Amino acid sequence: MRSLLNKLYLASGYLSGFCIVLITLIIVAQIVGRIFGFIVPSAEDFSGYSLAAATFFGLAYTFREGGHIRVTLVIQQWGKGARYLQELLVLILALLLVSFMSFYSIHMVWESYIFEEVSSGYVSIPIWMPQVPVAMGIVMLNIAILDDLIVLLRRRSPSYKTHEGELHLEEI
Repeated sequence: MRSLLNKLYLASGYLSGFCIVLITLIIVAQIVGRIFGFIVPSAEDFSGYSLAAATFFGLAYTFREGGHIRVTLVIQQWGKGARYLQELLVLILALLLVSFMSFYSIHMVWESYIFEEVSSGYVSIPIWMPQVPVAMGIVMLNIAILDDLIVLLRRRSPSYKTHEGELHLEEI
């Protein structure tokens, strides 16, 4: 199971990177188009959709790699018991908030599909299509938080803490 989850998080990171490359290609096509006198229809729309996908696909991978901002200035001085309790409470709160976001992201995609909403740009596409990566990314983050919560409840070190020392050493 661990191997499957790690592959899911890595795939999420790769999808995020792919979306960033896609943004670059769209912008380059738009620049070349301006030089040679043609337009790339809805380039801004597709760049925006790719940016949203890149952001949300990158959440789970970044969380697992310890890349999210954590303020450890105070908690690093706490004892093991207090720090464990703080980590537990924060992960439970994060799980609740991200579960709420996951539910409503999926609901938003479903409603857009049911009501057949389309984008208002030059190229009309069903709006649920660019919403799917957002929902998938937030669900992957939900899985990553649940994964680390279970790891913490087993009294092991969560994934984001394994990189905590590395980040501190880079600053020195």
